[in-house]
Amino acid sequence: MPSLKENSSEVVQPFLMGCGTKEPKITQLCLAAIQRLMSHEVVSEAAAGNIINMLWQLMENGLEELKLLQTVLVLLTTNTVVHDEVLSKAIVLCFRLHFTKDNITNNTAAATVRQVVTVVFERMVAEDERFKGIVELPPPVQGNTNRRSVSTLRPSAKDAYMLFQDLCQLVNADAPYWLVGMTEMTRTFGLELLESVLNDFPGVFLQHQEFSFLLKERVCPLVIKLFSPNIKFRQGSSSSASPAPVEKPYFPICMRLLRVVSVLIKHYYSLLVTECEIFLSLLVKFLDGEKPQWLRAVAVESVHRLCVQPHLLRSFCQSYDMKQHSTKVFRDIVNALGSFIQSLFIVPNAGNPAATNGAAQGAPGAGGQGAGLTAQAAFEYRGTWIPLMTVSVQGSAKATYLEMLDKVEPPSIPEGYAMSVAFSALLDLVRGITSMIERELAKEEEESAVRREANPDQNAQPEPGAHLVWEEMVSACWCGLLAALSLLLDASTDETATENILKAELTVASLCGRLGLVTPRDAFITAICKASLPPHYALTVLSSNAANLNNKTYSIQGQSVQIISPSSESHQQVVAVGQPLTVQPQGTVVLTAKNIQCMRTLLNLAHCHGAVLGTSWQLVLATLQHLVWILGLKPGVGGALKPGRAVEGPSTVLTTAVMTDLPVISNILSRLFESSQYLDDVSLHHLINALCSLSLEAMEMAYGTNKEPSLFAVAKLLETGLVNMDRIEILWRPLTGHLLEVCQHPNARMREWGAEAVTALIKASLAYKHNPPLAQNQRLQLLLLNPLKELSNVLHADIRQKQLESVLQILQSQGDSLGPGWPLVLGVIGAIRNDQGESLIRTAFQCLQLVVTDFLPTMPCTCLQIVVEVAGSFGLQNQELNISLTSIGLLWNISDYFFQRGEAITQELEREEAVLQKQAQEKGEPLNRPFHPAPPFDCLWLCLYAKLGELCVDPRPAVRKSAGQTMFSTIAAHGTLLQQPTWHIVVWKVLFHLLDCVRKSSTTADKEKIESGGGNILIHHSRDTAEKQWAETWVLTLAGVARIFNTRRYLLQQLGDFFKAWEVLLDHIQSAALSKNNEVSLAALKSFQEILQIGTPVKESALPTEALALAALGVPPVLIDPLGASGPGRPLLRSDSMLERLTRYSSAELQVPPPGEESALEDSALWWSAWNTWYRTGTDSTRPPGGGTGTDRPSFIPSQPFLTALVQIFPALYQHIKTGFSMDDLRKLGVILHGAVSVPISSDASPFILPSYTEAVLTSLQEAVLTALDVLQKAICVGPENLQVMYPAIFEQLLLFVEFSCKPPQYGKVETKHVANAKYNQIQLFAPAEWVALNYVPFAERSLEVVVDLYHKTACHKAVINEKVLQNIIKTLRIPLSLKYACPSESTWKLAVSSLLKVLSIGLPVARQHASSGKFETMWPELANAFEDFLFTKSTPPDNMSIQEFQKNEAIDVEVVQLISTEILPFANFIPKDFVGQIMTMLNKGSIHSQSSSFTEAEIEVRMREEFSKVCFETLLQFSFSNKVSTPQEGYISRMALSVLLKRSQDVLRRYVDDERLSGRCPLPRQQVTEIIFVLKAISTLMDSLKKTQPENVDGTTWAQVIALYPTLVECITCSSTEVSSALKEALGPFKDFMQPPVSRVQNGES
Repeated sequence: MPSLKENSSEVVQPFLMGCGTKEPKITQLCLAAIQRLMSHEVVSEAAAGNIINMLWQLMENGLEELKLLQTVLVLLTTNTVVHDEVLSKAIVLCFRLHFTKDNITNNTAAATVRQVVTVVFERMVAEDERFKGIVELPPPVQGNTNRRSVSTLRPSAKDAYMLFQDLCQLVNADAPYWLVGMTEMTRTFGLELLESVLNDFPGVFLQHQEFSFLLKERVCPLVIKLFSPNIKFRQGSSSSASPAPVEKPYFPICMRLLRVVSVLIKHYYSLLVTECEIFLSLLVKFLDGEKPQWLRAVAVESVHRLCVQPHLLRSFCQSYDMKQHSTKVFRDIVNALGSFIQSLFIVPNAGNPAATNGAAQGAPGAGGQGAGLTAQAAFEYRGTWIPLMTVSVQGSAKATYLEMLDKVEPPSIPEGYAMSVAFSALLDLVRGITSMIERELAKEEEESAVRREANPDQNAQPEPGAHLVWEEMVSACWCGLLAALSLLLDASTDETATENILKAELTVASLCGRLGLVTPRDAFITAICKASLPPHYALTVLSSNAANLNNKTYSIQGQSVQIISPSSESHQQVVAVGQPLTVQPQGTVVLTAKNIQCMRTLLNLAHCHGAVLGTSWQLVLATLQHLVWILGLKPGVGGALKPGRAVEGPSTVLTTAVMTDLPVISNILSRLFESSQYLDDVSLHHLINALCSLSLEAMEMAYGTNKEPSLFAVAKLLETGLVNMDRIEILWRPLTGHLLEVCQHPNARMREWGAEAVTALIKASLAYKHNPPLAQNQRLQLLLLNPLKELSNVLHADIRQKQLESVLQILQSQGDSLGPGWPLVLGVIGAIRNDQGESLIRTAFQCLQLVVTDFLPTMPCTCLQIVVEVAGSFGLQNQELNISLTSIGLLWNISDYFFQRGEAITQELEREEAVLQKQAQEKGEPLNRPFHPAPPFDCLWLCLYAKLGELCVDPRPAVRKSAGQTMFSTIAAHGTLLQQPTWHIVVWKVLFHLLDCVRKSSTTADKEKIESGGGNILIHHSRDTAEKQWAETWVLTLAGVARIFNTRRYLLQQLGDFFKAWEVLLDHIQSAALSKNNEVSLAALKSFQEILQIGTPVKESALPTEALALAALGVPPVLIDPLGASGPGRPLLRSDSMLERLTRYSSAELQVPPPGEESALEDSALWWSAWNTWYRTGTDSTRPPGGGTGTDRPSFIPSQPFLTALVQIFPALYQHIKTGFSMDDLRKLGVILHGAVSVPISSDASPFILPSYTEAVLTSLQEAVLTALDVLQKAICVGPENLQVMYPAIFEQLLLFVEFSCKPPQYGKVETKHVANAKYNQIQLFAPAEWVALNYVPFAERSLEVVVDLYHKTACHKAVINEKVLQNIIKTLRIPLSLKYACPSESTWKLAVSSLLKVLSIGLPVARQHASSGKFETMWPELANAFEDFLFTKSTPPDNMSIQEFQKNEAIDVEVVQLISTEILPFANFIPKDFVGQIMTMLNKGSIHSQSSSFTEAEIEVRMREEFSKVCFETLLQFSFSNKVSTPQEGYISRMALSVLLKRSQDVLRRYVDDERLSGRCPLPRQQVTEIIFVLKAISTLMDSLKKTQPENVDGTTWAQVIALYPTLVECITCSSTEVSSALKEALGPFKDFMQPPVSRVQNGES
């Protein structure tokens, strides 16, 4: 082959010759052969030259033109043999063929030219490749002007150089240097070739100085020159008047020039900085409104091409904008685009006005578009409607008009095209710049991170250069962008377009934020915000921001593009109507779909770019707040905004479109604040500050209205707090500080949400798993709980309610882990006041209950005291009685807890105490705590007792009662835990202090009647005054204290001042006993009994086994009882047996007394102190009231039960003091007993005490009095001799009581009625009660029985004899005896008689025994009188007495006479004479009884006490004729008796006879007849007696007297009365015995 190539000239020759024949067929064959040779590369340089010459000839002859072009192309492309002139000739050949007449040839030639030019440059590139390794020293560049001298270039390069240089020449219409033989050339084709070379081979121009020189020197001036017609031209300005017509711009050239410029800028910007500045300025000018439409369109396309090359734009910025004295090219480009867009809307013929175009476009104004069904995406602004086309894929500038290389005339540009391109350009510009800068920022951050890892100490700052460029770029373009974008946004009617615009604004805003450019960032954000809100919406934050921007504007309309005219509303779909958020309500505002779209962008901005928002959070949040308000979203749980159910105003209307959007929006809103967890601390603070200031504004607006406030800020503060729990500490103070202010707001809804937010945050923060956990981070825990405490300072009840509810929830969820937070929480619970209303107190109380039931074991023991305080404060509140009562129950539970956990609490408190003690010592201060010297655990108890003590004097009776019961139960049940010295405090500071308070309150309490107990509760009459209610408290308290003294006596006695305490207690008992209230006084005595331990003894069997075990330990049973008694209404749950506990504590506290000393209770000083108290109480209570006549109601008369109890105390008390009990004391006792018995009772009480008058029963008081005396006499009986002197005193006392039977005692000057007459005034409830004297008869009678009984035992005692007890008894008995039928009760005199008989039967023998001593001297007359008064009573028997009764009574009289006959008369010689005389006279009187005149005839037989008379008579007679007269005295008695009798008979008979005579026919008075009958019977009895006796016993005088009666009797025979006659018969009968013959007188010595 090589040899073939060498000889190719010869080989080619025949073919060339063939071509020369100009014969088509041959030519074609030859050309084909040549092409084959060429394609096998066997053509030498010379041969090639020949071939070209041959082709040239053919061309000139116009033969086979297409074949020629093909051949040239094959020749040049297959090898490189053709160069220099040969090459230029080949190229010219092609050019020449381009300008033929044949269209096909022209086109083919044009293509060939393009290919050939490319081949030339490709060869050069290949050549450079070959020589790449060889470094050549570039020769010095000569400044020669000869452009042909390019000796420095290699062959291919030289060809390329020559070719390019000539192209420039040709375009400039100059002759070429190298392409010799050109005949014609078009500028358009030249420009196309230039463009393609510049575009395809930038390396060539950039690597070779020669080529660079060409660019600068030839191409740029050429372009500028060719541009000139375009620059000077003003559309519509070429009027006929103009002097020199300006050359019109020519579309094909202009368009190609712009293409060239684009290439120059794109590839050679670095070479042609200055030139590019000119080009760019020109480009900007072409966008002017005065330029032709097509020119503006291609210019915009060119600008678009630049806009998609961000790096180029950066270079512009660096080269021009950042240099001084340089055009701000980059800024101008952007501004030009903006102005261009604005001008499209303003120039009327730029786009069709909507009106003219209406028909074509589906009438945008008429419904079709109004309804949002736009046929086509478009912009509409102030009536100008511009459609939007899809011009290019995003990010690539695919031009339409710059590609129209075949057009000669300027094409007509469709409406909206320019706008569409400009729009794309803007978007691409933003997209490009931002993505570029963000990429570089990211890379920079990465590098710095790597660097930090490598050497952490060095804080490497990135080189500032890059940042400056970025900042400059943004600063240069933001104004223009903002103006254009906001105008477009406003005009956009297409969702996608709007989306793109918003996205652009968003990206710029975020970029500004990242670069720290605050003004542009805020400006863009403001634009988005404004677009979100309805037109003309007044929002201060935004308008002030816009004002700042206005002075920075530059463009045609400045910022005014943002002020939307209402006309632009027509094409927007309205999706919501709502109320604006303003102070004054103003109409409604309308939200369009676009507003909602903008809102979503805003949300997106905040969500994704929150970190760079900084201070513009204000703008974003303010806008969102207003939108949320207009859409009617309301905050829900956790601060998330939900669509309100019934949206507030009737004016809020939401379309379904927006309804479906709302959940999405509210979701995004929530996510936005959730994403705050990814913000750094500084950004987070910006966010919080913004929310706080928003919230402050909302608060301002809500003042003074009760309209719904905007809760957006509060809700979002909450949400932000909740998601940033992990770093809650840094935002806690500002967050809660602000929310606490909100809580104090007067608008209820506002503060309700403030509270909701605060409490939700606190709850969440406590529940959050912090690291380290809260338990180990005490400071944080207190910080978190602090706002809860602060809420207590808010006065609004609803806030406190919320606070307390959240406390409840915190307790339920976190109660176990509160630890050091307890004091705070308890403080909150306890911060209740009476003015806060029930529900608050109730909620707070629920919290407390929860604490007490569940959390006492988990809290530090030092808080227990606070728990007690808090529970106490609930007891003291007066809003809700039930709570007060329940809280007292809680105190009981607390005490129970103390008891069960005693040891653990003690240990912990003592540890704590040691720490405090140490601190106090270091400070040099004393330890400050209540009840200090006592040990800390005891102090806890003392605090509890003190609290209960306060409650015991609460104004409400129920509380007092409950507190009292609890307090005493607690002390009783748990007092064992206290150490001994503490008891001292309990007694003096707690118990006695309480007693003093209660006594004071009771004595000063109001006596006014309380009508009802609130609501409709009836109050029992025993509690219907404050005084009575206090009485109950006094009773309870006194009883409680007494019980403690009783049960804990062995413990208290070991205290030094037990005696003093005892005295004080007795004093309290005494003052209570003497209080003018029956209930109190009676209870006082019960307490008195209790402390004297007068109670029913416990039977062994009744004791539980534990108690028996204790007894074995030596613990007295007293202690056991109270422990078993559990508190009010709930059983004690004990963790271990009581026995264990007692043994455990016994070493410390119980000090069980040794067995021998249990009698220590017998300490006599104590008992005498008690006796004195008893005596004082008794004296004061039984002393009759002075002054006061009967009309006044006496001040106070003690009740029966009280007196009974008082008296009942004595026997027990006496047991302890009997050894020292003196006569004096006995007398004192007597006074009291007498006084007590004489107290009358109130008539309204009497039916209860005395069921009826007729029943003879003793009242319990009387029983007690007798018992007391009984105890005494028994004691005397068994006591030593010296005690017996007391017997008489006892008799005296009893006899006093006996007298009561006949004369009831007086009680002072109180008028008493007899019990039978008292009217029981149950009916007149309010009439003053009458005082009723009791029925003393049973009492007196019982006393009498006692007297008899006692006398029976003691008749022979010296004292009894000496003190004339018998005489006193008789003297006393004489009273009822003499009254007989006049006695108040018939039983009395009967009893008196029988008693007298009994006493005499014992006493008379004693009296006879001591007759000589004269001790009974005075008794006899007393006795005689008593007999006399009884047997011949002055009182008449009642008329209605039955005969049987009468006979019974007569039998009694007979009994007395029999006593005389058996006990007295037989011993007459030991008895004073005159006494016997008195007796005889009495018998005499009895034997002939003058009868009372009241009997009927029928009864006369019975009524004449015949039996009695008979007995008297018989006695008389018996003693008249006693067989043996042992003493003269005795005989004297009988003689005296007889003569008395006979004398009296004689008298009666005589008088009767006389009266009978005188009366004539009239019958005598009945009684006289009776009397005579009696006498006659007596005479017959006497005769019988005389008959029976031994004659020697009868005195002579007696006989004489008897016989002397006879005549008188005979005289009576004349009487008319049959009764008398029969009696007379009986009397006369016996006289026959005396009828004997007379004995001789001699016998008698007297005859």
